Amino acid sequence: MPNRRQFIQNTAKASAAVYFAGMGFSAKSYGRIIGANDRVRVGAIGFSDRFRQTLFPCFSHHNKELNFDFVAVSDLWSKRREEGVAFLKEKMGHDIFGYRNNEELYASKNVDAVFVATSDFQHALHAIEAVKAGCDAYVEKPFAETMEDNRAALKAIKATDRIVQIGSQRRSGANYIAADEFIKSGKFGPITMVELTWNVNQPGRWRRPSLVAQLQEKDTDWKRFLLNRPFEKWDPRKYLEYRLFWPYSSGLPGQWMSHQIDTVHWFSGLQHPRSVVANGGIYMWKDGRKNWDTMTAVFEYGPENDPTTGFQVTFLSRQHNGDENPSELYYSNGGELNLITNKVSPKGGLRKNFAEAMGMKENLLPDVNLADASVKAVASASTGGDSLTSGHVRNWMECIRSRKQPNAPVEAGYNHSIACIMVTAASRTGSKATFNEKTQEVMAGGKVFKY
Repeated sequence: MPNRRQFIQNTAKASAAVYFAGMGFSAKSYGRIIGANDRVRVGAIGFSDRFRQTLFPCFSHHNKELNFDFVAVSDLWSKRREEGVAFLKEKMGHDIFGYRNNEELYASKNVDAVFVATSDFQHALHAIEAVKAGCDAYVEKPFAETMEDNRAALKAIKATDRIVQIGSQRRSGANYIAADEFIKSGKFGPITMVELTWNVNQPGRWRRPSLVAQLQEKDTDWKRFLLNRPFEKWDPRKYLEYRLFWPYSSGLPGQWMSHQIDTVHWFSGLQHPRSVVANGGIYMWKDGRKNWDTMTAVFEYGPENDPTTGFQVTFLSRQHNGDENPSELYYSNGGELNLITNKVSPKGGLRKNFAEAMGMKENLLPDVNLADASVKAVASASTGGDSLTSGHVRNWMECIRSRKQPNAPVEAGYNHSIACIMVTAASRTGSKATFNEKTQEVMAGGKVFKY
């Protein structure tokens, strides 16, 4: 016979189940709702540099307060899997489960949430696996490198009640939030142009020669790594230096532009470009890479039903000269919004002498500090957990508790992926890329772009 406490607990659970069923929660999803005091068990999908150097340090800033615990790591390569288990065991102070692949991880039922920090082309597919297993997920960008993967992941995630945060950490930065509010308030005026740049001078960027020498096919699972990409013979460079090789990565667009173009969508309320053209090449680093080391992409943004309005966006990136200080400049007729200095200023605005000559009024923005100038985008993954990413990871963790939508929901990833895929289409075909709203396909040269 149950005692009184058990009776009360069972009655409360039954009442809650009825309540949540009325809100559209199934019995299965109700069973996975995490209480305020329950421990959230987290796993790593891929023990990558990004996870070890940035995501985990950010997680560790908040996990004790929010009662999150790291319990598992899944990695196809035995070396990284073993390193991940040892690293997390030392950091967490308890044993860690190591899994050879994601199927093993999810079959164990040992995790409630995961960080997806795998190869670029795998993010969308690993996000699908996570939500189908009933897990919340923090999914690194780029979200998807093909529209097929992009559509499939959006559909799978939207069919669940899982909390998915895309790794577009600018959406959790105080300076970016202030910029968004200023533009949306109408005080900035219509955006007339945006200039985005991201330059480095690192011959070893995205290269892993010493690690490539250690990787043998017998120690990993090449077929599982390829997922839905066309099969080709074993190549350790493509496994570890995937950012240099299409269709495993788009390189500059997916890695860097995806961050910056996301702010354009966020601030403007537009979901994707009207058109994109791109040019570039491998001008400096002749190391066998297939993705460009230098590129310029030019976007047109504006309402689809009114081609006479809109604005231009340029993205410039080079890997042979630069100080890795990403630049984002927004222009209006009244001045500029500078996300290097975090200031709005009248610089370049319409001054009185020029305005009056044409029977117009002066149009100059005020000087406004958006946020503490020390808060800025951190470009390097070796920062030990930058402030933008720390706030972004915390937002995801808090949303797992509250079940509210995070700062960068799946739609943010879907939309930045459209822009990135349009750049890839333009660069690989030499044609202007557009987007077909009806079919949700990227078009180039009158054809659907396929890899």
